[in-house]
Amino acid sequence: MPWGRAAGGAAALLVLAVLPLFAIDLPGVLPGPTYTPGSLQLLALCFAMAAAALSYHLLLGAAGLLSFGHALSFGAGVYGLAVILGQLGLPLVPAALLALLLAIILALVVGSISLRVSGIPFAMVTLAFAQAGSVLVRRNPGGATGGDEGLSLATQNLPDSLVGVVNTRNLYWLALVALVLVYAVVLWIQSSRAGHVAEAVRENELRVRVLGLSPFAPKLLIFTVGSALAAVAGMLYLLLQSGAVPRSVSSDLTITLLVMVVLGGVGSRWGAIVGGILYTLLDQRLAALAASPSIKELPPVLRIPLSEPLFILGTLFILVVLFLPGGLAGTAGRLRARRRGAGPVPEPAERLEKVLEDA
Repeated sequence: MPWGRAAGGAAALLVLAVLPLFAIDLPGVLPGPTYTPGSLQLLALCFAMAAAALSYHLLLGAAGLLSFGHALSFGAGVYGLAVILGQLGLPLVPAALLALLLAIILALVVGSISLRVSGIPFAMVTLAFAQAGSVLVRRNPGGATGGDEGLSLATQNLPDSLVGVVNTRNLYWLALVALVLVYAVVLWIQSSRAGHVAEAVRENELRVRVLGLSPFAPKLLIFTVGSALAAVAGMLYLLLQSGAVPRSVSSDLTITLLVMVVLGGVGSRWGAIVGGILYTLLDQRLAALAASPSIKELPPVLRIPLSEPLFILGTLFILVVLFLPGGLAGTAGRLRARRRGAGPVPEPAERLEKVLEDA
């Protein structure tokens, strides 16, 4: 089965890599054929948000860290790269590396303070940091962040291959490569000793302490790596949107990432990717559907709810939570187990024994 899933993932990656070379129409899903800039832009945005969802999966799914401030790391990548490109005039690669270094330092500081507590207090502390970052961005210190109007991307410091509508295909491939790299890092971290200890802490932190293992260092590592990956997704988001806006640091973005992970299935890497792509597609295409003439001609009882994309997304989220426990990945796993006639899912105590053996 692992080899089969790997082969399936490689095949899907190959299809996505060659997709811009074909004219495939997906009515209702994409705004045009797959080779057009509008469709490639939308798909690249899906990959960027899937990478962000994967980074949040590392916190919530692997270590059980419910953070309400993950947008701070995403926004650090967005605004960090935008400010460095605009103020320092560095080329893209050095600017991205510097922005990533600053995001890692920020994550270490925030994580070192936030991880002194756990559960809801941890979520509240991370939310406080994110709110502070949002206020700082809107205050526009020294004119660096642009305030509520945001900050435009300094395209003169970017390679010519990434500037302009004609190069949307290159941005698409860049987003796809970034998603693959984020997935590889998440897989590596979860397979490491620190990842196994973090999973054991998620199952039963008290027992991990009794066994003489310190949960703080693995959790800080998971928090820092997840935040760094969110910053990478934020940099990609900046390149795709050609600017930074305050929403990229708002708590709404963190809730969006949480919904993506829950929709795909908490604890599943592929679930986070599917949830991120599906949510972004729905968010973008439902907005276009709400403004279409066909919706405006409906009776009010149908027109009002269908003209509100957030209402439809919220309803979908409620239905998934109620009727598809474990999200899309959990439902697919139960269907596979039913076809194979496999036994029940291990209890938490059995999972704890397994992750402790791996650690």
